[in-house]
Amino acid sequence: MAGASPGVAVAHSQPAAAQGVSQGDDGAPLPPGWRLAGAGSAPQLVWRSARSVPMGDARVEFRAGGRLLGVPRPGADGHTFRLPLDGRRATGLRALEVWSGGRRLDAPDTAGAASAARSPAALPANGVDPGKPGAYRTRTGEYSLKSVRLPGFSAPVEMRAVVVAPVGASGKRPLALFLHGRHSTCYKGQDITGDWPCKAGAKPVPSHRGYLRDQKLLASQGYMTVSVSANGVNAQDFAAEDGGAQARSSLVRLHLARWADWAEHPRSAPKVVREAPRADLSRVLLVGHSRGGEGVNRAALDSLTPPPADQDGYHGPARWHIRGTVLIGPTVFGQNPVPDVPSMTILPGCDGDISDLQGEVYVDGTRAVGNGTALHSAVYVIGANHNFFNSEWTPGQSAAPADDDFFDDPQHHDPVCGKRAATRLTADRQHRAGSTYIAAAARLFLAGDDRVRPLLDGSGKRAPSADPARVLSHAVGARRGGGFLPDAGVSVTGGRLCAAVDPSPARTCLGTGAKGASPHFAQWETDRETGRSAIAVRWTRAGSPARVTVAKPVSLSGAKALALRLFVPPNSRAARLDVSLTDASGKKAELGRITPAGLPGSERTASYWAQEIRVPLTAAGRAGLDLRSVKSLELTPRSASGRAWLMDAWGWRPGTPAVRTDALPRVDIGRTTVDEGDSGVRTYRVPVQVTGRGGSGQVRVYVLDPATGKAADRLVTVRPGGHDIDVPVQVQGNTRYGTDVSYDVLVKAVRGAVVGSYRGGITVHDDDPAPAMTVTPVAGEVTEGQTLKWRMSLSEAVDVDMNALFQVAPATPPELSTKDVPAGWLRDTTGEKPDPERPLSKVTGFYLWVDIPAGRTSAEITLPTAKDGVRESTESVLFRQVDPRTGEPRTGGLELSGSVLDAS
Repeated sequence: MAGASPGVAVAHSQPAAAQGVSQGDDGAPLPPGWRLAGAGSAPQLVWRSARSVPMGDARVEFRAGGRLLGVPRPGADGHTFRLPLDGRRATGLRALEVWSGGRRLDAPDTAGAASAARSPAALPANGVDPGKPGAYRTRTGEYSLKSVRLPGFSAPVEMRAVVVAPVGASGKRPLALFLHGRHSTCYKGQDITGDWPCKAGAKPVPSHRGYLRDQKLLASQGYMTVSVSANGVNAQDFAAEDGGAQARSSLVRLHLARWADWAEHPRSAPKVVREAPRADLSRVLLVGHSRGGEGVNRAALDSLTPPPADQDGYHGPARWHIRGTVLIGPTVFGQNPVPDVPSMTILPGCDGDISDLQGEVYVDGTRAVGNGTALHSAVYVIGANHNFFNSEWTPGQSAAPADDDFFDDPQHHDPVCGKRAATRLTADRQHRAGSTYIAAAARLFLAGDDRVRPLLDGSGKRAPSADPARVLSHAVGARRGGGFLPDAGVSVTGGRLCAAVDPSPARTCLGTGAKGASPHFAQWETDRETGRSAIAVRWTRAGSPARVTVAKPVSLSGAKALALRLFVPPNSRAARLDVSLTDASGKKAELGRITPAGLPGSERTASYWAQEIRVPLTAAGRAGLDLRSVKSLELTPRSASGRAWLMDAWGWRPGTPAVRTDALPRVDIGRTTVDEGDSGVRTYRVPVQVTGRGGSGQVRVYVLDPATGKAADRLVTVRPGGHDIDVPVQVQGNTRYGTDVSYDVLVKAVRGAVVGSYRGGITVHDDDPAPAMTVTPVAGEVTEGQTLKWRMSLSEAVDVDMNALFQVAPATPPELSTKDVPAGWLRDTTGEKPDPERPLSKVTGFYLWVDIPAGRTSAEITLPTAKDGVRESTESVLFRQVDPRTGEPRTGGLELSGSVLDAS
């Protein structure tokens, strides 16, 4: 029998829930798999997946009614995810969903059978093929240095890397540094974990060795290469507000600093570096996969403008020059690419991890932010998944267990990405294509060989070494100018200016009927974004033009062609559209006809992706159009019906200009935690730093309402050292126990500025003591067929719901068994069946839950029993209070114990 043992209660926004049923404030049950839990002043929303969710690069996100609730912390079991609610009331927990990388995890795949997809025809071969091995033999070796401490991480992070160098190359050689993404960190046999350091008997997953094929190709061509290990970051970045981008940047720059030391003092270098050609730190290429992509993007930024010292793990000058980045299936949680460092982003068409292909933002998000001299390319690889670019994440090649990240439902094979689909690439073909295009970027960004540019900039050429992969590209920047940008104040007739992200389907670009997603419209952390638009065109008869008119005439003088980035629905036949321009005097010129066709796509792919289509401007010259002052662009359909979306259009010239790096102001948002206090009102300000060497720029600041999650935004002009971003937060003190509350702020670069730490705010900690919770039996000894009952009581009423979670534990034999409780109740509560009969303490995942609503001081928790018609001794049952965050019993926690007498 449970006595009135004292315990610490748990706050949470949930009313009393009999038998552990999860409900919201209005009494409506939460969806299957969801429940409410909590500890101290941190109530939690918990979701458990029936299928294991592998440790990957995309963030798992909880959403309610389409708005982001937050990023939950994963449990060690691979199934459970927990999100602190930070004071949000459970009335807002409606239409709960779990998303990861644009893919919903808590809903079954409803896609039915579909016809097989077809790849587009092969493009003409480029004159230079960067995928061919070079003349040098290669040498491979590793180095391991003393681990380092990074801000916000409790465990040291390894300084380990594998080097592949050319043999016999003279002089200093450009350096390519690789950084892998977020993956399992340790393995033992077939068991994998996210631990760090690894437990006894387990080995680190050698993710950093997964790019040896790429490194050997580059080394054969004369480049020095190094691939660094980041398991220590992967194991701890769940708690980082930026997903670990700053930590990865620090790690990259710590390695670069060592390479700079070794270049100056070769004798101090590890053997593999000492025996290799000296690295040329004035020519560095950073290659990042998944979260590693976002990490090297941040490293490029931090190398230009240092981050706040308290957030950074590297303190020293940048003795290197980042000439470009390669981003493979990258995350972009902050959506703040570096505008003045060239980049190439590989978008895998069958990515099952970063499914929304959000890396497209590394292209789209640079427009009008910097000076436009840097080329930003996106390379779309049809049939490629996320993992197979890394051989250590590839089944049959990896040391640790690995899998295909694109899950192919055996009942509904995906027509594009299923294992047997004609468009799906094998692991070997995918990796070969990846190696070829990494080498193309190295040749363009490091060697300055403009002959490979047509592979990356939308010129419609292919690298034969990547065959039979179908690889398409588009780009912005470099020698493009005079753009028609939807966000530059254009007016549209015959079409509509649509929003990339908006809660209203009528305003969004794809609307409700889309079969799949668009990388251009990947959602950020707000349900509505200002300044992310496209132009949507729908026609039901030929000849109805859509016209885009700019507020101020643009100059296409000197351009050879008009380059449009435009897409039509996946799998659609080629549309026919005539393109024309009109100058400021009203003179119009027909440029020619384009015939865009849809990419192979399914409901599970992000295939609404813009292809680059160029129309020569020779007709405009013949017509006498004033290309120095172009006012409007027209698209006139010549097919009977269809849809198209225009992302932008530019005047294009061949060539790659010298990149100009401007001194842009840098914005970093911090976070401060303050105590609520007992009385009075205090005003705090969100910490913001604006650094740099001069000039001004514009950013958009989003302030989130802590109760609704809705965002209010404003455009702010910032200057180094200024206090232009001012977000005050008023905190009312009291002596009532409650929950912590976060006031969050987001920031995104708009023009002439860069952003490092994009997220921060004020967290108000509730500093009032929790009321004591006690348990007393109401019916602690019953006859079988009756219900065991206990009463949970608080020492005082509070303004938030209080709850406790209990897990079954071994009791004094004989124990209550699975046939001593109603079969339906057991199934609803645990998902288990009574047979085979076993003690309740042997049932996995058996919990009882009690919740005391706000303003009340007690609630009952019950356990029904069943008559079994068998003569037996008195049986017992025991539940112990557990910590919802760890699943472990609380020290000194409450207990529920009961006895059941035989009814015969």
